[in-house]
Amino acid sequence: MTDPVQIRMGGYGPPSTTHSRALKMIGDALEAEFGDEVDVKYVWNVMDFGYRSEDVLWLAESGVLTIVYQSTSYLTGRVPELGFVDLPFLFADNARARAAMDGALGDHLKQCIEDRVNYRMLGFFENGFRHISNRLRPVRRPDDLAAMRIRVLPSRIQARTFELLGATPLAIDLTEAIEGITEGTIDAQENPLANTVTYGVHKFHRYHTLSNHFYISRGVFANRTALEAMPAEMQAALDRAVTAATVRQRELAVAEEEIARQAIVDEGCEIAALTAAEQALFADAVRPLHDEAKEMFGARMFALLHEG
Repeated sequence: MTDPVQIRMGGYGPPSTTHSRALKMIGDALEAEFGDEVDVKYVWNVMDFGYRSEDVLWLAESGVLTIVYQSTSYLTGRVPELGFVDLPFLFADNARARAAMDGALGDHLKQCIEDRVNYRMLGFFENGFRHISNRLRPVRRPDDLAAMRIRVLPSRIQARTFELLGATPLAIDLTEAIEGITEGTIDAQENPLANTVTYGVHKFHRYHTLSNHFYISRGVFANRTALEAMPAEMQAALDRAVTAATVRQRELAVAEEEIARQAIVDEGCEIAALTAAEQALFADAVRPLHDEAKEMFGARMFALLHEG
């Protein structure tokens, strides 16, 4: 009897998050179709085992894990093109962001990743629009961020964004960020509301601003060697399962944001919903970064935003 194909999936959140649930949907679909021919196991949160959240990338690249998710910002050092989707205020809403990541822009970014790293890119889960939280004061305009020490993802463009907004960006891993927020050595952070609640940040940050400054995807990365060793029909089934799970994950993410918003209110925190004029102040402050990006990435990348 042939040994089953082993698939190990992992991430950096509890089983209840939309990303973990999406991994389980993928695994369930493969088990339903292939039965004993496949052996699927999960490592929901690598941080529970002493790893940093960013470690999921090398765990997949080396083959320790078969499939993982991670914010694409973590790979910008090796795949500079991913910095393009770190630009602030690049997408107006979820629909346009999803269309771009599922269309020509996403296809181009997948190819850039696969050209440089031992991955097969299976798709893009939604991490969604990010907002600012802090322990010091309400933030309704860029001046309110002056000198705040804010944790950002390890992306030069994201760091530059908050420099333009007047803050002091700290590009550090989530593990260190949670520690700094708990100890009060980090004043602020930016995340979707669901992440803010999942990692308990709302227990330490009273002030939350619905800034919608970045839309970030979590790529679904597969170890290329392991994937290409699978039977062709299993590879095809995996692609179908990821596509279906991504649709459902995005639906769940919208609902999860509303649940998280209520949890923040229940904790006694303040949520500032910016007016259009206040939002424009933030967009105007970072406009130089878009001008720099046109030179950095070229007009082609901007054109891909609108190609299906």
